[in-house]
Amino acid sequence: MQQTELDLWHMRRALELAAQGQGYVEPNPMVGCVIAQGAEIIGEGWHRRFGGDHAEIEALRLAGRRAAGATLYVTLEPCCHHGKTPPCTQAILEAGIRRVVMACRDPFPQVDGGGAAELQAGGVQVEVGLLETEARHLNAPYLKLIETGRSWIIAKWAMTLDGKIASRTGSSRWISSAESRRIVHAIRGRVDAIVVGRETARRDDPLLCARPPGPRTAVRVVVDTRGSLRSESQLVRTARQTPVLVAVGQEATESDRSRLTEAGCELFVCNGETHAARLDTLLAELGRRRLTNVLVEGGGRLLGSLLDARQIDEVHVFITPKLIGGATAGSPIAGQGIEHISQALPLDAPELQRVGSDVYLHGRMLGQG
Repeated sequence: MQQTELDLWHMRRALELAAQGQGYVEPNPMVGCVIAQGAEIIGEGWHRRFGGDHAEIEALRLAGRRAAGATLYVTLEPCCHHGKTPPCTQAILEAGIRRVVMACRDPFPQVDGGGAAELQAGGVQVEVGLLETEARHLNAPYLKLIETGRSWIIAKWAMTLDGKIASRTGSSRWISSAESRRIVHAIRGRVDAIVVGRETARRDDPLLCARPPGPRTAVRVVVDTRGSLRSESQLVRTARQTPVLVAVGQEATESDRSRLTEAGCELFVCNGETHAARLDTLLAELGRRRLTNVLVEGGGRLLGSLLDARQIDEVHVFITPKLIGGATAGSPIAGQGIEHISQALPLDAPELQRVGSDVYLHGRMLGQG
């Protein structure tokens, strides 16, 4: 059936609603729902928090008896299984919904076409694909986690106009403006993990918490093969208040492992003969833990390894109009890198804005949602 402008209008509203769940619903997807009788919206809702009512249930509750014969617009296929909540498909059928328009199917194994099939078997007219590109873009981190078992990797750094993240002596506070740092804290508050390398942890002694707190409390991850993270560091001293995961290699001594675990850190041993192999083991573990969004804040070696492995999905860069120079001053991405400019990895429709005295550029890698 040909989609109408009215259908598009209602689905756009459903997508707006879905986006309000960002940071609250993971590892579940963001979902929005609108129930309408023609142009009149009689119920709407979104998935507000993990374990809470799904968007369809919230919208059906508002619509009440008027839902009979109405059209339900939803950004993701309704669930048809018992999880933390009962199946939405049964509630839709019981409400007497006549038509369901969904933006895209849910690849979650216990749904994956089953929700649409159950509704059709119950006599509901089902249409799939309206604003599918927009819906998949919204839930790209969820879709990646379900389809690949890997987290969505967000790379972030602040640098000077000449591409330096620190001076030749390692001084880096503060490269970016206070306004830029507020944006970083907002990002921290909606992700599941914040990752830094050993040198960044040593040089900056970061706390890696969102200030003010956001909807999520991220586990703080340090990639530290030797397990040398100092006991006096802010991360170790606060490990009992906010989780710290130290990713070590076989090289880490038993004394350092005991020192860190006794301080409240969790250790994960990354197997592999090379840095790249150990990093891949860590990424697989973060996915196994169903950490949907992972923010990587440096340093250059860690980000370079991720770029070499083509594991960066999204980039947030803060560029300050300052020059510091220095042949040995740090750059944001090291690693092996590409050989030819023609192989450079582009961003897809990046956004550029002025933030305080800085320029803020962010976007997804081409082909990533």
